[in-house]
Amino acid sequence: MKLKLFFLLLTLTCVCIGCAGTQKQPPINESVLEPQAMLKFSDVPVPMGFKMLLRESYSFQSGGVRVGLLKYQGKGNIDQVINFYRDQMPMYNWNLLNIIEFNERLLNFDRENETCIVSLLPKGNTIILTISVGPKAQNSKKGNRAVK
Repeated sequence: MKLKLFFLLLTLTCVCIGCAGTQKQPPINESVLEPQAMLKFSDVPVPMGFKMLLRESYSFQSGGVRVGLLKYQGKGNIDQVINFYRDQMPMYNWNLLNIIEFNERLLNFDRENETCIVSLLPKGNTIILTISVGPKAQNSKKGNRAVK
């Protein structure tokens, strides 16, 4: 009887000590990516952990006009990166026009005088991210007239 009581108390003590040592951790939201601090274009965010492919990137700015094709490579879930751009681009005054999804994902954004295309191409366990920025095409009323 004493031996059974001893094992019962020992078991209860172990259970209580084990429960006291485990604290419930708040869930980590793994679906949220953070933007990098240093950006080539200050108004086009890039997820943290993506590295620029310098040999495949270029940009040009002159007289208020800018053109760029910036390539990055990083690891991540492609849906997380899409959600990153859906959430972040409006903070920089970009409007989402559409998303085209097949193997490569294209997100098209615009604002008053510029367009931005974000391309995501999965390659194994990495993502090739391409950001294209350029001026919007100007509507020419002369070119839209009907010929008589």
